[in-house]
Amino acid sequence: MSEAHSKFLVPYCLSNLVSSKKPAFTLAEVLITLAIIGIVAAMTIPTLVANYQTRAWSTSASVFERKLEEALRQMNTQQVLAGYKSTADFVNVLGKYFKINKVCNNNELTSCFTDKITWEIIDITNESESEIIDSSTFKTAADLGQNDWDSETIGVQFANGTTGIISYNPHCRENPYTNQFTGTSCISLIYDTNGHKNPNAFNKDIRGINSLLGSCAFKMDSTCFSAPFKPEPITKAECETLKNELGIKECHFEADYWAGAIKTCGGINKITTGIHLNEISHYIDYPTLGYSNMEKIGFKDLQNTEFRIWSSTERNGYMAGSVLYCRPTGCYFQEAGRQLSSNYYAICVNE
Repeated sequence: MSEAHSKFLVPYCLSNLVSSKKPAFTLAEVLITLAIIGIVAAMTIPTLVANYQTRAWSTSASVFERKLEEALRQMNTQQVLAGYKSTADFVNVLGKYFKINKVCNNNELTSCFTDKITWEIIDITNESESEIIDSSTFKTAADLGQNDWDSETIGVQFANGTTGIISYNPHCRENPYTNQFTGTSCISLIYDTNGHKNPNAFNKDIRGINSLLGSCAFKMDSTCFSAPFKPEPITKAECETLKNELGIKECHFEADYWAGAIKTCGGINKITTGIHLNEISHYIDYPTLGYSNMEKIGFKDLQNTEFRIWSSTERNGYMAGSVLYCRPTGCYFQEAGRQLSSNYYAICVNE
């Protein structure tokens, strides 16, 4: 290569090298970016984990309840669901349809079930609060909210890892000729999908079936309310016998679900009024506040569904008035609902 060519090539190579140099982040920029990522992760990961846990608990609960209902349905079909003198006798047979690894007697409930339950009480008009409940005190069906069963409780550990405290309804009746019968009216159960693992909190890993343990599922102006439940009906004869005591004016139906709700709650003044239901509807209103508020006050089974809740109003003995009707577009009031309808829920007021 000639000297003349070398003089032109060297500047060309240097200029090409300079022009091909790529920009890079400074150390300060990298550190700032990492700090921002860390802050965002710290803010979002706990929420993501909490949402995952909530979904996991809900899924486990749904699977457990579905399998338990199937076991009770089989017992009903084979006519081995009713007629037991004690909860222990019932659990002994239940274990043949839904495997149970361990049974704990009435004096050793916490050998099967967590000894402490965290109960978060939402006051929809004020602030939330929590209390710790000693589960070893759940000795009778009355401690689970079933005051007229007069039966003891038993601790159980199911083969799938779910633990529970169960009580049997001695008034349970079979109906082997219908597939609609689930048998849940024959038991009251609180169960823990996590076993003894934390958080041991109601409406999280701990749930209930036909249980009014949530006599204070939520509060309104410091007054306690139960979670919604489907009442069992009472007959016209039973209604006539109890109507003065319960504050019912008239009895007309052989299967009166509204009167059954009044009986379960303990009287006409122990069930939600239209005013109560109006306040509740504002709290759970779908479009405004979303579904999360429903689970917070024990409405977990009613999310994404249509449902109706009785009020204490008695119109003419045939219809109960001021029924709260909710669907995914919002909650509304209906003037009345037929007392013989089995699809309505009730909420008890516990002063």
